[in-house]
Amino acid sequence: MRTPRRRPVPLQDDVSAARRAYVVVALSVGAFGIGVTEFVAMGLLPYIAADFGRTEAESGAVISMYALGVVIGAPLITVLTGRVPRRRMLLLLMAAFTVGNALTVWAGSLGSFAAVLASRFLAGIPHGAYFSVAALVAASLAPPGKRGRAVALSGMGLSVATVAGVPAAQALGQVFGWRSAFVFVAVVGLVALVSLWVAVPHMTRMPATRPLDELGALATPQVWFTVAMGTVGFGGMFAVYTYITWTMTEVAGFPETLMWLVLMAYGLGMVVGTYLGGFVSDRFGDPSLPWIFAAMAVALTAFFFTAQSGRVAALNLGLIGTLGSVLVPNLQTRLMDVAGRAQTLAAALNQAALNMANAGGAALGGAVIAAGLGYRAPALAGAVLAIAAIAVYVPAAWARGRSERRKARLRQA
Repeated sequence: MRTPRRRPVPLQDDVSAARRAYVVVALSVGAFGIGVTEFVAMGLLPYIAADFGRTEAESGAVISMYALGVVIGAPLITVLTGRVPRRRMLLLLMAAFTVGNALTVWAGSLGSFAAVLASRFLAGIPHGAYFSVAALVAASLAPPGKRGRAVALSGMGLSVATVAGVPAAQALGQVFGWRSAFVFVAVVGLVALVSLWVAVPHMTRMPATRPLDELGALATPQVWFTVAMGTVGFGGMFAVYTYITWTMTEVAGFPETLMWLVLMAYGLGMVVGTYLGGFVSDRFGDPSLPWIFAAMAVALTAFFFTAQSGRVAALNLGLIGTLGSVLVPNLQTRLMDVAGRAQTLAAALNQAALNMANAGGAALGGAVIAAGLGYRAPALAGAVLAIAAIAVYVPAAWARGRSERRKARLRQA
């Protein structure tokens, strides 16, 4: 009896419009899983802390270690795997992500806090590289004039995760223990892996890249200015969000069983911000950044005063999520403009910046709480970070403008 042969994987140029849409959905499922694991740990920190007998500041290392994995993995994988076919790369990254989250469940069952931290670091390594490759695959498959929409849809799972996935995982963690949330994430990762294996064709129109081409972006000062803006500017948002469960339950007296509503408010804010961010980036461009940072500083300062009122604090948190999401496409566009040919690394560096902000914000928030300043204090510390981002933007904008004027004079000569 002959064994039926597996249907060959089609080439990029041979797929139908329906198949392209399926690829975007598969990419978005992966983004959904990554979004859940990144944000749900923040809501479950009190349970993780109680399980291991750790303080708020100590348990914040769960967030920081995941972010550290992203920061290290995103640029490193991008530079070293430029010659690996993109379909294969997506499958490897999603497999690594799924295994990393399964290891978190296993590490938790061992009762070892150090093992949990190590598993979060491993789970974070493929995060940034996945988003970079997924965006480029979506853009390469898109018909002319629709690349931006395809890229946005490929990452839409991240926004959906904050609205639906994170509250669902939070509820699971509260009822069945925090490890169940990561079981959920691992299952989503497995579904995404199968979907990508079935949907993604051989990306024959995506040329291999050389490490030296990608690394060339690191010699550009404007790249580092932009990374610094993202790291500092986003830090305040994560300083608040990391400890939001404690703030809402201890300060606002919000019922623990309804924390999923608070997380949903934040998620809805992110969805709104995702759409607004594209409009702001296209309409106003680089000059919009200091205004967004200023609005973030105001929103974070307001949270310090509204944190005692549960409903108002939840709405305020949604506004913070909106402003954070507005920043993402603006910083991404700026990085792509200044990175030259190193577009893949530029996308990875944006993810690295966001997760350096995640780690730094969590550490800062934990530090001010440990100093006895209370659960509202991270909001004021975060507002200072947002103002500091404006201080980074000013010399960056001046230097970029000067460089562009010099180039214009040379073209006219």
